[in-house]
Amino acid sequence: MNDVFQSIKNEELTSKPSILDLSTRTDQERFRGLVRSGDIRQLVDDFEEQQRELFGITHPATVYAPGFEEAFQAHYARLARTREIWGHGRWVYYPWRHLVTHVLPADEYQLVRTARNQNLISKEEQEKFYNSTVGIAGLSVGSSVALALTLSGGAMRMKLADMDRLALSNTNRVLAGSDRLGMLKVEMAARTIYEMNPYAELQLYPDGITEANINSFFDNLDIVVDEIDNIAFKFLIRKESKKRKIAVVMAADNGDNAVVDIERYDLDPQPDYFHGRLGSVSFQQLVNLDKFAIGRTITQHIGPENITERMQQSLGEMGKTIVSWPQLGGAALINGAAVAYCVRKILNGQPLESNRALVSLDEKLLEGYNDAREVARRRDMTKDFARKFGL
Repeated sequence: MNDVFQSIKNEELTSKPSILDLSTRTDQERFRGLVRSGDIRQLVDDFEEQQRELFGITHPATVYAPGFEEAFQAHYARLARTREIWGHGRWVYYPWRHLVTHVLPADEYQLVRTARNQNLISKEEQEKFYNSTVGIAGLSVGSSVALALTLSGGAMRMKLADMDRLALSNTNRVLAGSDRLGMLKVEMAARTIYEMNPYAELQLYPDGITEANINSFFDNLDIVVDEIDNIAFKFLIRKESKKRKIAVVMAADNGDNAVVDIERYDLDPQPDYFHGRLGSVSFQQLVNLDKFAIGRTITQHIGPENITERMQQSLGEMGKTIVSWPQLGGAALINGAAVAYCVRKILNGQPLESNRALVSLDEKLLEGYNDAREVARRRDMTKDFARKFGL
């Protein structure tokens, strides 16, 4: 069986879909070839319903009026008279799923996908958000950011950087199943994004952010999201962002909560890296830190006073009873939503916190969280935690 396993394992499928226009003879022949070869094994055709939604969105006054369905059917019949329905729109072939699906052309697809965003996001805001280029470095929490951006109709163009492969222990906070274990995280994220928006334009950096590729990664970016663990390369991201006058958004999960940092290098000509929380540091000072020192430095950046009680207890157990700092899937989702919100606001030039925001479920949902006795208890506990960590 080893030879069978190896032959299957060695099959490499691209993580980018093919978009076919069956109104052209060339793509018709390509489609037939994919069916004959067995590469297409499943077909999804919901095109009539997509057209029905599009018709309603472009004729909103008729949706709840008598005769809407009759008017739509007349419209759909006119489409069918111009050419066969299969020749309208596009067919998206996903090689990793051996599946093809019939969808609207790019502009109409985006219009229908974001129809429920109106008027929470205006048409002008949506267009600016969608036509932006966002760089995301680190695809643990970063994968939640990428998905939140795509769900909300933003960032048609993304650059995704991560050197790691999906491990089973990642799947408590990364939206991926056992079918993607061992896959490069950039490929994993790309597949999910393309399944949501086949018209996305993605550039993948499977080596992560390096000194060699950071210039390429930053070219043409409108904003960067920093979700990497390596504090030295966090420093390089800020150095490059400052040079190019690009905002940085970063979120750290903190138990069930999130700590969101916003650094507006696009506005302030001389901001301190990390808002000055790490003092005067250099890349060389940071590059050789081990995992424990990285954890201590990140703790210093987040601030002991902002770290939850169980997270404080856990950091002292690294290398004893646990192998790394703990993270929760719910916090990753909160971080993703919070960062996507910040990205949209910054890209649209709207008012936004320019330093730090704490998104705390504990504060909002735990009874007695802000009682004086409980606040004093947490303060004393944090002082002891900071002393033990030398902070």
